[in-house]
Amino acid sequence: MVRTALCHCGKLRLTATGEPEWVNLCYCQACQRRTGAPLHAGTYFAADRVEIDGDSKSFARPADSGYTMTFRFCPHCGSNLYWLASRFPRHIGVAVGGFADPEFPAPSFSVFEKWKHPWLGNSETMDQFPEGRTGPPLGHT
Repeated sequence: MVRTALCHCGKLRLTATGEPEWVNLCYCQACQRRTGAPLHAGTYFAADRVEIDGDSKSFARPADSGYTMTFRFCPHCGSNLYWLASRFPRHIGVAVGGFADPEFPAPSFSVFEKWKHPWLGNSETMDQFPEGRTGPPLGHT
């Protein structure tokens, strides 16, 4: 399986081979402000299965977990396509929306549920955490 994620203008491209390591939702206030939406859907791939083409700019900030998040943006359209999380140095995070694929695998867990808008409803099909996860993502050590 090969999947391609693009920024809005198409000048920044990320190609991921194989299935994602995990997919999650985040309701933290930083993700809400970054995306302009009440939640963020993200996925992580092993870095050695990702190719990135095109220029990008970065913005780094500390996460609520204490780790650093470095977001990569297209310098032409401003889309945040991917990021690097110091907590997962061998992975690259990708915005699920960048794939524009309705068949993309569903998230298996959500974090920062305490900031979730009540009108979004419940997601009983996944593990839910009021704040960030402690320990590795599901299925990882």
